[in-house]
Amino acid sequence: MSIEIANESGVQVDETSIVSAARFALDKMEVSPLAELSVMLVTLEVMEDLHERWMDLPGPTDVMAFPMDELESTRRPDAPESSPALLGDIVLCPAFAKDQAHAAGHSLTDELHLLTVHGVLHLLGYDHAEPTEEREMFGLQKRILAEFQAATLAAQRRDAQRSADDRLLGTVGLDGGPADPPGH
Repeated sequence: MSIEIANESGVQVDETSIVSAARFALDKMEVSPLAELSVMLVTLEVMEDLHERWMDLPGPTDVMAFPMDELESTRRPDAPESSPALLGDIVLCPAFAKDQAHAAGHSLTDELHLLTVHGVLHLLGYDHAEPTEEREMFGLQKRILAEFQAATLAAQRRDAQRSADDRLLGTVGLDGGPADPPGH
């Protein structure tokens, strides 16, 4: 799976974790590993322009998704056959998301993960215009985010344990370094 990210927002973010959130969501939705995705982080001004031009709505927003039209029949995982192709673009606005993160009581990184998963679901054909669609999409988004957070936490714990084990083994001389030649 190819995921390109470009940060033109002027806000320092953990780009690797955003790519990880997108990859996790795409994997959970069983999107072809040959699929390609683009994630752009933009300024408030750029997002405002996109929001007005494409949605005919005033002001900036947090996330926009631009699916590729030719994937219409194969975007959702329950579609007949998915084909490897360019899924589309997700555009995030960290400056806008910062206030949302604060209001929600979590970090900007957590908010960007949420928005990334939200954008992926839009690219796959999910929407929230109607109450039933909203329940389906937001339920799926919540489940994917919870699983992503659990997987991330488990990986951090494994890394911390591995690091502690390596330090301990190094202290007792079992760190896997070159052994002393016999007789020394």
